[in-house]
Amino acid sequence: MTSDRSPSPAQPDLPGPRSPATPYRMTVTTALAHNDAVALADQRLGAWLKQEGCEEPPPEIPGPARPEGPENHEGPESPEGWAERLRLAERVLLDRDGGPLRGGPGTGRYTRRRLRTPAPHGTHQLTVTIATESGGPTWVRLEAEHQSADAGVRTPCRVPVPELARTLLPLLDATDGPAAVHTAPQVVTAAGVELLIDELCDPERRLPTVVASVPANLAIEDWLAGIVRPLCHQLPGLATVYVLDPSARTEFNVALEYHTVYGGAVRTYLPEVDPASRHDGIRHPVMPRRRIEEDLRRAAGLLAREPRRLAAELPLPAPLAAVPVLRVPPPARRPDAPPPEQDRQLVREQQQDHQDHQARADELERVRHSLRHSRRRERRLLPESDEQYPALRHVGVQVRVLAGRLCAGPGAARGSATVDRARLPRPAERERDGVPLTFVELMTRIDEFPLLTFTGDQKAALSLDGQGAGAGWARLTWEGLTALQEYAAAAVRGEAGGDFKQWCEHTPPGCHRFPPRKAVRGESQTVFSHTKWKRERMLPVPECVDTTRRAFMGAHLRIGGGRTAPRLHYLDDCSGSGRIYVGYIGLHLTNTRTN
Repeated sequence: MTSDRSPSPAQPDLPGPRSPATPYRMTVTTALAHNDAVALADQRLGAWLKQEGCEEPPPEIPGPARPEGPENHEGPESPEGWAERLRLAERVLLDRDGGPLRGGPGTGRYTRRRLRTPAPHGTHQLTVTIATESGGPTWVRLEAEHQSADAGVRTPCRVPVPELARTLLPLLDATDGPAAVHTAPQVVTAAGVELLIDELCDPERRLPTVVASVPANLAIEDWLAGIVRPLCHQLPGLATVYVLDPSARTEFNVALEYHTVYGGAVRTYLPEVDPASRHDGIRHPVMPRRRIEEDLRRAAGLLAREPRRLAAELPLPAPLAAVPVLRVPPPARRPDAPPPEQDRQLVREQQQDHQDHQARADELERVRHSLRHSRRRERRLLPESDEQYPALRHVGVQVRVLAGRLCAGPGAARGSATVDRARLPRPAERERDGVPLTFVELMTRIDEFPLLTFTGDQKAALSLDGQGAGAGWARLTWEGLTALQEYAAAAVRGEAGGDFKQWCEHTPPGCHRFPPRKAVRGESQTVFSHTKWKRERMLPVPECVDTTRRAFMGAHLRIGGGRTAPRLHYLDDCSGSGRIYVGYIGLHLTNTRTN
């Protein structure tokens, strides 16, 4: 039950690891009573099934009156709740269950619907869970996933937004903390800026908030219809979307000086915004106008990536976490069924499976809580680490200088403390001595760049130490990495003013300058169109960047002089995951001059 019902056109089976499609997960609240929310979900689900040519499910029957049968079976309602399975068509199954929340009577109740429908190379599964604690709001969670029938078949990288989410959200008057959850972008004027900032900083907010700016030379209606709506097509139920009109943009950026958005850029504000923290601004990714207009469809996928990650990582609200795992009812006994003793053994095995499934679900929830705690602690420590980094680097230089003198022998270590201090490097020398002179040292220290991730094979880089110009190459590589780190820090804040090449041409004061002629935006058309050469530049990236775990890294830095000197290949994903991935450091990859 998705918004993209037609199967995708046939594509060649590409090489690379297979991974399941990223599920869709929506969690919102509604002011409706529990039964009213269930009735709405059933009505919309039944309407969609009828539209697809399936039998509309019968109304839910109270537990004691529920009949027994091979396709619809359950006895009187038990303290653990009730469950039933309905077969609506060939390979179309609807599981319905409900009962009290775990934690004892009086804590609340839940109702769940799980629909399974056939799909190319597998099954679509849609689950709607509605849970209400005594005295609390009604929580609604909708999950859609694709279960592949064959691990070797490549599936779409993400499950589309279900049609049920688009139709149900407006009927529920869904909210996320204090904010209404809409299916379409909302325009904010100057009068609404204060409310928007309050929403961004509200501690109860769980969903990301996407804020789009409008270019100065375009009408807001044109930008909204032509860019923002298609860009946010994959966000209903995953994020709230706002568009700042010109007057609102100015007031918004004055109030949030470390979290600004302008010039047609779109910024994703994750929960727990700290408007007074410069470091917190790095956490909220910016997608520049250039990236959006280059490929609107790809930009829409990139924009949805962070909300989907957050939906998977966030701990469930307490009422939803207290919902037991689904217990599928057994079919009714047939005349040729096994003897009762074997039947009881089967029931015991099913109960054990159910307990194991529940234990895994509880463990997953504990992992989510631990991950949120670790991310919060990381955010608290990041400003401290940045402040301590210069001192740490200075101490590291002193350690290396003193260790070098100690290794030189007793004669080098002799002398008074005054002489020793005098021989320590002066500030300019410390900076110079802090640069690695070998690739062995460089690779051990590459984690000093928090926004750079090395994904390649270290062997290619380490082999450069055996070359005649290894020390010079290591120094230049370190300078390039330093410049990439400073560029990435500005890019995630939306302040880079272009790509890395432009950054090198107009390096801001106080930043390390890397020669612009050594920063290359991409490979030649000859390399790109040559299958073998292009494959060499398909380098590792995390699955969150590309589901194949490979990406073409044409952008590179020239290390040393000459067209066949070593290269550093990288992928700039600052507008997506907020990082730069370095996939290769080593001798020049194959091209027309190295052949």
